[in-house]
Amino acid sequence: MLDLAIIGGGPAGLTAGLYATRGGLKDVVMYEKGLPGGQITQSSEIENYPGIKEVVTGLELMEPWPEQCMRFGLRHEMAEVSRVTKEGESFKILLAGGKEELAKNVIVCTGSTPKRAGLKGEDTFYGKGVSNCATCDGFFYKDKEVAVLGGGDTALEEALYLANICSKVHVIHRRDTFRAAPNTVEKVKNNPKIELILNSTVEEIYGDAMGVNGVMIVDKSGKQRDLKVPGIFIFVGMNVNNEVLKQEDGTFLCQMSEWGEVVVDLSMNTSVPGLYAAGDIRIQAPKQVVCAAGDGAVAALQVVAKSH
Repeated sequence: MLDLAIIGGGPAGLTAGLYATRGGLKDVVMYEKGLPGGQITQSSEIENYPGIKEVVTGLELMEPWPEQCMRFGLRHEMAEVSRVTKEGESFKILLAGGKEELAKNVIVCTGSTPKRAGLKGEDTFYGKGVSNCATCDGFFYKDKEVAVLGGGDTALEEALYLANICSKVHVIHRRDTFRAAPNTVEKVKNNPKIELILNSTVEEIYGDAMGVNGVMIVDKSGKQRDLKVPGIFIFVGMNVNNEVLKQEDGTFLCQMSEWGEVVVDLSMNTSVPGLYAAGDIRIQAPKQVVCAAGDGAVAALQVVAKSH
């Protein structure tokens, strides 16, 4: 039986593994179906992680983490977890291939993924002009015009990234104020290659067999605008990845918020003893790398204290 199973290999999961193994736990496995690093590896610009004075990409920031976190015995199993259930005093970890593992404690760090906006044409052209990752797909629009939908930190940061590649970036936002950091907003407003289209929404993304040809925009007065662009990047929030906690009867293993986030206390305890949640999956998560890492450390320290 594992001392600790960590589900998810982003900043929260990696840090939990570091603190758990360094704290003396002998059998700790981190389940991550892909390469460790998490959602932040797709970010084009990180300038607010403590101790990193240079502006780096998310991939550059996360590159040394796995080696450091596995130095003390953390094992990475490249496997997808389908479900976590409670079996008496322990937990059963059901893997996608049908294999099962038992663990005394579990820390869930499955994070979140970008939301779809629910626009007409969004699903039709997803991957053919509709994207949620400027770092991944920005290069395809070199010296072309693109649109960005959203008004948060991610939307504006990615708009700034795209402005380095594209001839023009149209930022479409339903309000005239932004939820992003003031410094980021200022950079966007001062960038000559970025046009702000405020108090407006996207009615439709249209195109042909080759991909997106443009987006139809409507403002608050009802006036329409046909924006001819070959690509649109959508950043309208995140969905919590809580599927591993969903039981066969449709209920969840622990208490959840109305938005599907795991309810935890300040020590990352859930309503089920031995089960912890860290990072973007928990309630009131700031959705910052440094905070997710802190969550992982806190959760692991709880397990270590309980085990000694």
